[in-house]
Amino acid sequence: MGQITSEELAVSVAIAAEARRRNDHRRRRIEWPTFLALAGCYVAWAALVWCHAAVPILLFLPLAAYLVALQSSLRHEALHGHPTRSIGLNEALVFPPLCLLIPYRRFRDLHLRHHHDARLTDPYDDPESWYLADGDYQRLSAPARFLLKVNQTLAGRLLIGPVLSVAGLVRHDFKAIRAGDREIARGIIRAWAMHGLGCLPVIAFVVVSGMSLWLYLLLASWPGLSLLMLRTFAEHRAHLDVAKRTAIIEAGPVLSLLFLNNNLHVVHHQRPRVPWYELPALYRAERARFRAENGGYGFKGYGDLVRRHLFRAKEPVAHPFLRR
Repeated sequence: MGQITSEELAVSVAIAAEARRRNDHRRRRIEWPTFLALAGCYVAWAALVWCHAAVPILLFLPLAAYLVALQSSLRHEALHGHPTRSIGLNEALVFPPLCLLIPYRRFRDLHLRHHHDARLTDPYDDPESWYLADGDYQRLSAPARFLLKVNQTLAGRLLIGPVLSVAGLVRHDFKAIRAGDREIARGIIRAWAMHGLGCLPVIAFVVVSGMSLWLYLLLASWPGLSLLMLRTFAEHRAHLDVAKRTAIIEAGPVLSLLFLNNNLHVVHHQRPRVPWYELPALYRAERARFRAENGGYGFKGYGDLVRRHLFRAKEPVAHPFLRR
């Protein structure tokens, strides 16, 4: 037998540590870091909205966007089985959608499909892909192609990405309902109905606080969804090697907390059941392996991403090799 290298030993130790963490996670009924993050998010959001008249708009907008985006990140944790072992309780904890724009159950169903890594970036099979099949792209009108090209820059994604995302989801769901599969149609209608119920307490609180609902949509919902676009903009790329399609962005503490460490996206895709607060340790333990496997795809931080792609498209709209 050959000798075990120090690197192989480190990997083995990391794998064993992860197994212990998973066993500990199964025994815990509540993951307190996630539960406390949820509680802190709701309390801060309620205080900000209630006191909105006393907060300068240039301060209210970034704070509101941050909290809306943070709850969306926590919704992502919930659909992956956190912070409890109960699917129903996890959904209840994120039931009121602070963003008001995306139904939780639609996000859950589509995102879990997205985790089929072999189909990442596929224009048809990956519901979170921003690519189009070449034939579909060529059939679009010139103005539509122009908008989609703008959307491939970071500035465009932040500005019009939320509108395109919500409009695309609504269009997709209408087509699915009209397609005739009653079970699928019922699931989609139920998801939107549950979303409407969840919106009621959020809207009621906004109105009772004396804030215009349209102002809330303009200063909180849209900017919050836009802030999420900063994370998703570079998460995946078209590449023949599936392992090299997912990014690593070594962000600072403010954005890492906002995105609940999903900027370390390779780690999340390889360990989708691991809670957000354990991802950094996993990444540090196997940093060289993660970066080798994803071909070094990523950025030194979101500042690096802004410098490189604020006004320059990251990739074409038409997928370069799938669905030609």
